[in-house]
Amino acid sequence: MNPKERELFEHCSVPRAIYRLAFPTVIGQIILVVYNMADIFFVGLAGNDAMMTAVTVCMPAFMFLSAISNLFGVGGASVISRALGKQKEDRVKAASAFAFWGCLTTVLLYSGLAFVGRHLFADLLGGTNPGVHKNAVEYLVVTVVIGGTATSMGGLFSHLIRSEGRSMHASAGIMLGGVLNIALDPLFMFVLLPPGREALGAAVATALSNFISLLYFIAVQTAIRKKSLLSYRYTPRMWYNRVPAAVLTAGLPACVMTLFENISYAMLDKLMSLSGLAMQTGVGVAKKINMLAHCIVRGIAQGALPLIGYSCAAGNWERMRKAVRTAHFAAVGTACLCVAVNLAFARQLTGIFIHSASPSLCFGEAFLRILCVGGPFSASAYTYISFFQAVGEGKKSFFLALLRKGLVDIPLMFLLDRVWPAYGIVLATPLADALCCAAANGMYRRYLRGKTGDIRPISVETV
Repeated sequence: MNPKERELFEHCSVPRAIYRLAFPTVIGQIILVVYNMADIFFVGLAGNDAMMTAVTVCMPAFMFLSAISNLFGVGGASVISRALGKQKEDRVKAASAFAFWGCLTTVLLYSGLAFVGRHLFADLLGGTNPGVHKNAVEYLVVTVVIGGTATSMGGLFSHLIRSEGRSMHASAGIMLGGVLNIALDPLFMFVLLPPGREALGAAVATALSNFISLLYFIAVQTAIRKKSLLSYRYTPRMWYNRVPAAVLTAGLPACVMTLFENISYAMLDKLMSLSGLAMQTGVGVAKKINMLAHCIVRGIAQGALPLIGYSCAAGNWERMRKAVRTAHFAAVGTACLCVAVNLAFARQLTGIFIHSASPSLCFGEAFLRILCVGGPFSASAYTYISFFQAVGEGKKSFFLALLRKGLVDIPLMFLLDRVWPAYGIVLATPLADALCCAAANGMYRRYLRGKTGDIRPISVETV
């Protein structure tokens, strides 16, 4: 590591270090959400609920690309940051190489599977309506089959570059893709393609912008190759010293959490489709809006991960704990602010994407108010899940990831739907977040007792 990076990880004040690492990541995540919302916004201008629903039901299949990049990217970043803390340069090279080849192989297999089963995918995700199905298949083929490799590999590079402290470089690539997508959406939707093909235009804009973002990351890697320890050359070393196990163990919780988020959203869409197109459209838009708070929190946690992992590996427990407290306070505080905004302006926010004459507007407003209350609980849980990833406690983070999405919320959807039809399906998400939050806080406190024999309450003063 060069002196500037070593200063950041070892001597810079914790709040300032978290800010320098997390701020570009948060901005990148915000841009990511905005460009995801841009598809819905521009498709909404066409006034076609079936087309808008097609874009939202494809979100789980598209976001599974992030699950793949998280598996190898977050896992690789965790191993790399701990290896840097112990001055093990060979392990850094081996982990980055394994992450690269593992991600590339997996995304190619997934894209091929998505193409073969594209019609089945669309139906399973809730696109059984004939109008929805046609647009969903087109959107799926372009974004996942054609553009999937660029999307996953770009996400992987952002994680690995950030693990060396180059957070600004990592987030600039994500922001570039987002800005380009917003600019290209209206061009392809309303200029280059004929009316009625707006969903296809949004898909082409997304795939092209992610491809350009990947080219940016390749250029960055080329520019810093003499200063960086990261390596993407295939070598037998990447299979030694339990490198694959370490990467997959650390990255699996992030992958599973994203995977089960998508399964949960797909199940929600599927159940909601039984209640009619208006409700399905409303919940799809509500999920998109609520995603903003979640992605900001994710940016804070991912930005803090290298500092936590480095401090843990270097044996600096006090600095590690301060990093966790700072990230936790920032994440929960941001989530609370987002809850207040969503509750106060639910109708206005939903109205940005759904025209006022559509019956789905009222449903979107109500669903957003239900979903958003789980934000602070989700923020707290996600911080501790990221902490366990950073310090190599894969089993703990894996359990919490399963608990947050999959083990609790999907059964609750079926149960609460009987008690409060349609609305109960949505209520399952914040209830599951609250349960996971309680479990995550308890596990974190027990972990610190076992390591240091002492814990301090999280507060503004300790941060």
